[in-house]
Amino acid sequence: MAKQTVAEQFVELLTRAGVTRLYGVVGDSLNPITDAVRRHKGIDWVQVRHEEVAAFAAGAEAQVSGKLTACAGSCGPGNLHLINGLFDAQRSMAPLLAIAAHIPSSEIGTAYFQETHPDRLFAECSHYSEMISSPGQMPRVVQTAIQHAVGRSGVSVVSLPGDVAGLESPARAAELALPTRRPSVRPGDDEVAAFARLVNEAKRVTLFCGSGTAGAHDEVMALAEKVKSPVGHALRGKEWIQYDNPFDVGMSGLLGYGAAYEATHECDLLVLLGTDFPYNAFLPTDVKIVQVDVRAEHLGRRSRLDLAVWGDVRETLRCLLPQVEEKTDRRFLDRMLRKHADALEGVVRAYTRNVEKHTPIHPEYVAAVLDEEAAEDAVFTVDTGMCNVWAARYLTPNGRRRVIGSFTHGSMANAMPQAIGAQFLDRKRQVVSMSGDGGFSMLMGDFLTLVQYELPVKVVLFDNSVLSMVDLEMMVAGLPPYATGYQHTDYAAIARAAGAFGVRVEKPKDLRGALREALRHKGPALVDVVTDPNALSLPPKITAEQVTGFALSTSKLVVGGGVGRMVQMARSNLRNVPRP
Repeated sequence: MAKQTVAEQFVELLTRAGVTRLYGVVGDSLNPITDAVRRHKGIDWVQVRHEEVAAFAAGAEAQVSGKLTACAGSCGPGNLHLINGLFDAQRSMAPLLAIAAHIPSSEIGTAYFQETHPDRLFAECSHYSEMISSPGQMPRVVQTAIQHAVGRSGVSVVSLPGDVAGLESPARAAELALPTRRPSVRPGDDEVAAFARLVNEAKRVTLFCGSGTAGAHDEVMALAEKVKSPVGHALRGKEWIQYDNPFDVGMSGLLGYGAAYEATHECDLLVLLGTDFPYNAFLPTDVKIVQVDVRAEHLGRRSRLDLAVWGDVRETLRCLLPQVEEKTDRRFLDRMLRKHADALEGVVRAYTRNVEKHTPIHPEYVAAVLDEEAAEDAVFTVDTGMCNVWAARYLTPNGRRRVIGSFTHGSMANAMPQAIGAQFLDRKRQVVSMSGDGGFSMLMGDFLTLVQYELPVKVVLFDNSVLSMVDLEMMVAGLPPYATGYQHTDYAAIARAAGAFGVRVEKPKDLRGALREALRHKGPALVDVVTDPNALSLPPKITAEQVTGFALSTSKLVVGGGVGRMVQMARSNLRNVPRP
C-alpha cells in the first residue's frame, strides 16, 4: 500500500469523521493540505475571501448539522483571521476542527516572516490546541482533536508546519475508532430524587429554557403541564421551546419581552433548563433555583443554586417526571399568562398604525413580513445588534425553522458568513441572512462567494446607515451618539454588479413583492431595505428609572417595538385560562 504524507493522512481522518468541506483561503504553508483535498474524492475545498468567514461558515454548518466541520488558515495572518469565528463556534458549542498552518519547523522561534505561535494563540477559544511537529504524532493528535471537538461540543485547533505536512507519515496505523456523536447523559438517582422533592414542595414553579432544551420540547411541556408552570426562554432557547407552547411567557434578557422576568422572580422555585444565560442581573436572588446542564462547568456560575443537576435536559426530565406530583392550582400560571398577553398588547400598538405608509420603513414591519413570507423550514442567520431584536420578536419558531447568530460571542458581521455554511449543507433549504448594513459591509467581500458557488442565500439587509444598537447603548448611558453613522449606499446595485439578484426597497408597499421575488430567485439575492434609523429612540430626557427599566428588559420604556405573531400566540394561550 502506498504511503501517505502527513497532510494526506490528516485529510483522510477528517473525511472518516464525516467532514465533507474545508473552508479557507489557500496559502503556501497550506499547500500540502489543499493538494490533498484536491486529490481526495470525499472532501471539497470552499474558497472564501476572508478566513473569518471560513470559521463562521464552518461553525454555522456544525450548528445546523450537529456534526464535525472544519476550516483552515495559512501561517501567521491567515490563521489569525480565523480567531473571531472560532471564538463564536466555541461559545456556541459547535464541533469544529481548525487547521492552523505554520511556518517551516526549522524557523520556529527565530522571528521568521509571518511567525506567530498558533498553538498558544488559539488556546483560549478551543478545548484542544496542539502542534504536530513530527510525522510520528500522526494520527493520534488529529484523533484527539476530533474527540475533543465532538465530545465537548466546541473547537479544536491543530497547528501544522507546512514542511511537516509534506513529509511521509509512518506506516498506516491500525484503524482508529473516531466517535462522532455525543451520548445521552442522565443524573444519578439521588439528584433526581432531590430535584423531585424541590418541585413537589414548591407552590409556584417557573421553567426557564435555553439551547440545551433542543430535542426536549415534549418533556418540557409535560413537566409544565404537570406542575402548572410558566415557561420562559433565553434568546438561544427560543427556536426550541416557544412553538406549540401553551405555557409561554416570553423571553428574559436584554432583548426580553412579555412576562418572563416576572415569572422568574415571583415563583418559589426557578428551574433553569439547558441555559448558560449570561445576564445574572436578570436572575432572582431570593427564590430556590435548580439548574440542569450537560456541561458541569456551567452549573452555578451565573447564580446561587439550591441543586445542581448534571445531565442533558431530555434524559433528566424523563427520569424526573414519574416522581413529580401533579399540581392542581393554576393561579400562578394563569396570572403570568395574562401578564404576558397584556405586555405584548401594550408594545405592539406603536408599530401597527399606518406602517404600510411610514417611510423610512419600520424595521419591525420588514421582519414581520419576512416571517410571513419565509419557508416553514427556513434557516435564518442573524447579525448581532438590532437584527437580534427583530429576530427575537418577529421570527415565529415551529420546530423546523432554525435561527443562528452570534448570540453568546456577540460578533458583528456574522450573518452572511454563517449563511454560507448553512447553505452549503443543504442547497435546497431556504437560508435567509438578516443583515445590518454595518455588519454586512464589514465582510461584504464574501458576497462574491455566494455568487462564485451559486449559493441561493437571500440577504435581507436592514439598511439604516447607522449602528443602531451602539446608538441605543450610548443613549442609555446618557451619551450622545457619536461615530455611528454610515454614508448612504445602494447595496442592491453592488449585488447586481457582482452578478446576483439585487433590489432596493424604499417604500413599504413594495416590500412584500420584493421579498417574494428574491425568495423565489434560484440564485443569491439581496434585498436592500431602507429602514428607519430612529425606530428605537429614547425619550429626550433620560432618567435613572428609564435606565433601570431597560436593564430589567421592560420594552415599554426604551425598546418600543412590536412582537409580531407572538401577540396571537399569547391570545391563543389565554384560552386555557379558566374564566371567573
